[in-house]
Amino acid sequence: MARTVRTSRIRLNVSFRGESGDQAILFIHGNLSSSVFWERTMAAMPKGFFCIAPDLRGFGDTEPLKVDATLGLNDMAQDMLALMKSLPADRFHIVGHSMGGGVVMKMLLLEPALIASATLVNTLSPYGYSGSVDIYGTPCFPDGSPSGAGYAESELISRLACGDRSREHLLSPRNLVEQLYFKPPFVPDNIDSLLNAVLSTRLGDDWYPGNTVKSAYWAGLAAGDRGILNAFSRRYFDASGIANIHPKPPILWLRGTDDLIICDDGAPMHARVRELTDDSTHCPLQPMLGQIRCVLETYRKEGGAFRERIIQNAGHTPFIEKPDEFNRALLDFLHSV
Repeated sequence: MARTVRTSRIRLNVSFRGESGDQAILFIHGNLSSSVFWERTMAAMPKGFFCIAPDLRGFGDTEPLKVDATLGLNDMAQDMLALMKSLPADRFHIVGHSMGGGVVMKMLLLEPALIASATLVNTLSPYGYSGSVDIYGTPCFPDGSPSGAGYAESELISRLACGDRSREHLLSPRNLVEQLYFKPPFVPDNIDSLLNAVLSTRLGDDWYPGNTVKSAYWAGLAAGDRGILNAFSRRYFDASGIANIHPKPPILWLRGTDDLIICDDGAPMHARVRELTDDSTHCPLQPMLGQIRCVLETYRKEGGAFRERIIQNAGHTPFIEKPDEFNRALLDFLHSV
């Protein structure tokens, strides 16, 4: 059941399932999607869990407040914390997918005491998306380039704007979902519902992809100060400080083996950089998995607990591709907390 929740910060569209007195789980979706992506996961959760899935600002039916990129997803994290404080629960298990994993990490930095556990599903790197060169997140250049809105595909944006549902172009929203969100040839039977969620993305400089500024460095473009892609660029996003938080909720890092978006050996962003510059020598592949593992290992060394679970033959969205395996891994973790 979905309803509007008015918090101290924003009017959110939120889906609920379960009884409010049970253990609370907040599911946070990724970029170019909405809470719809979590519908079947929530439906499969057993009794004893109160499931909550909001649309983030700029997505779905939530109030489209502007995204301040300079906050590095902190505005979305604060929105989620405001939602939590408006609901009848003291602590929450948080599950974040892709960009939503980045939101979860920022929530951990802001108010870890509210979080009973954190599950990072094919998560964004603690150092954002593109623009860094090693497992320690060292920027390629001082302004974080190449990363941000300047490297978004204009063809995809125009097709999102006109609500294109076809497969006629490689960069149509449908092809994006079918080729990158999942490991082909898998196509979920609710693909049209998921495509509706993708097409609900608010477009423009304040949302997707964001604005662009000139860079004095090699790539010529750096992340602007507005919009989603800029908010998780290397210029503004850094969640590596989770290793130093107190208290330290247990963390589950759960991912598919065949993710083409979050990986070490290539990504669409890097391909786009090569396409625009014809030179990748100054932009080495970002070791995203290595960065995630390095930060989580440091989290463990500093007294926290984390475990890694890998789902075979799944791409970027294992909770849809391999729901039974995903649900078992999640529930095993939650029951151990």
